[in-house]
Amino acid sequence: MMTTSPNGGDEWWRGAVIYQIYPRSFADSDGDGIGDLPGITERLDHVVKLGVDAIWISPFFTSPMADYGYDVADYRDVDPIFGTLADFDALVARAHALGLKVTIDLVFAHTSDQHRWFADSRASRDGDHADWYVWADARADGTPPNNWQSVFGGPAWTWDARRRQYYFHQFLKDQPQLNVHLPAVQDALLDVVRFWLDRGVDGFRFDALNHALFDPALTDNPPASDDRARTRPYDFQIKSHSQNHPGVVDLIERIRTVCDDYGAVFTVAEVGGDGAMPLMKAYTAGNTRLSSAYGFDFLYAPALTAALVAKVLGEWPGTDGYAEGWPSWAFENHDAPRCVSRWADAASRDAFARLALALLLTLRGNAFLYQGQELGLEQDDIPFHLLKDPEAIANWPLTLSRDGVRTPMPWVAGAAHGGFTSGDPWLPLSPGNIARAVDAQDGDAAALLAHCRALLALRRAHPALRRGASSAVRARGDVLTFTRTSGAEVIHCAFNIGPARHAHAMPPGEAIAAINGATPALLPAWGAILVKEVAA
Repeated sequence: MMTTSPNGGDEWWRGAVIYQIYPRSFADSDGDGIGDLPGITERLDHVVKLGVDAIWISPFFTSPMADYGYDVADYRDVDPIFGTLADFDALVARAHALGLKVTIDLVFAHTSDQHRWFADSRASRDGDHADWYVWADARADGTPPNNWQSVFGGPAWTWDARRRQYYFHQFLKDQPQLNVHLPAVQDALLDVVRFWLDRGVDGFRFDALNHALFDPALTDNPPASDDRARTRPYDFQIKSHSQNHPGVVDLIERIRTVCDDYGAVFTVAEVGGDGAMPLMKAYTAGNTRLSSAYGFDFLYAPALTAALVAKVLGEWPGTDGYAEGWPSWAFENHDAPRCVSRWADAASRDAFARLALALLLTLRGNAFLYQGQELGLEQDDIPFHLLKDPEAIANWPLTLSRDGVRTPMPWVAGAAHGGFTSGDPWLPLSPGNIARAVDAQDGDAAALLAHCRALLALRRAHPALRRGASSAVRARGDVLTFTRTSGAEVIHCAFNIGPARHAHAMPPGEAIAAINGATPALLPAWGAILVKEVAA
């Protein structure tokens, strides 16, 4: 039976599992060492066999690659290293033929400094795009107009001699901030949304959306008052004026109006930083805003604990219907290290990987799987001289490199570079991850890949796991329990997020999944069990 939203659109996305593809590192079709769109198309059969609902492709737009695609120079074209618009159209057609939805990344807080809009904006204070970016005069002593700091280190302002003003950038100086307060800028961005919807895209992830608007008065940020360790000037401030502006909600409602014109479009906001939960709620409330919000509760957590999961789940019980919004969860992505390397010691990683997949795929909300997570890939150690990540280079060695989670996908264990490319890969693959290649696990019932496929099939088969409410969430030491409910279907879930065994009495019913040897009476190390109530 088709589920519909209040406005009548098919909600294919609610409870969906979305597979993130980082295009540089997924599959290289032409031997240049960089993944591309034809490579993705060739490997979609693997994604379909997993049993996910959609793919999310990180940026592939024209870019000088200062931040590896998140600095967009042309929103309406494909960078030549990834292919052509025709290649993208072929990818969408193949995905749709296989039953997969296609979502893409849109970066609306900033562009590349190579974008034609910025070239025109910096050329003159009177041009057509003069106020499309955030410009400000220097203070009397020549210093920047306020104390805002960039995420990647140093002041969030760069002097431009052509305009004799500073321009604002929340990330690299190569990523000037768009003045999204300006209606003309919003109109141009909405036209970008229409362009990709016209090409058959089914949804969007909006990168750093809470960074899109700021205090137009350029008020100084206050200092942070906590005693956390800090490695960047950015961490010394509460970003109450440089981001999280309430006007983002108005932009979101305009985006939703455009998307509704095209039917069942999935929209998810990336919301990072302190105080993200109220923003996630605001961005997804009701039926005039985004479908979901993508949180960082787990992505940067130093440890996965029962208490952490219980706290997060408690924010999204699913009892308020559309008023509450709908969350999305991920344990790793292109910015956050591999979860097995962050959260488990070497001896426990295989068992932990099974537990982590089971937990992610039973949380209420959408689940995002990052490429290679289904294989149990570990974080690769990239030496300094091979680093590509600008943040890691700038803050070495105090920032854990994002390159270690962006290394290429291993397809063939016995091939050079894991079968990713016939050339030299843009980042090296470790022997350990090559040994976990798709072909080495495919057909092995004991492998993590088979475990992942089985869990995805289980989620599809049970409405309570896919779209049900979450209740009775409790953490007792390492043991986490909660109940998922949809109509008459009730599934009790128990997880031991720790290395010691625990006795645990599950309610009576049918065990539909048992992880790492768990039983209804015992949770071994990293064990989990799901029990479905059976009608009397």
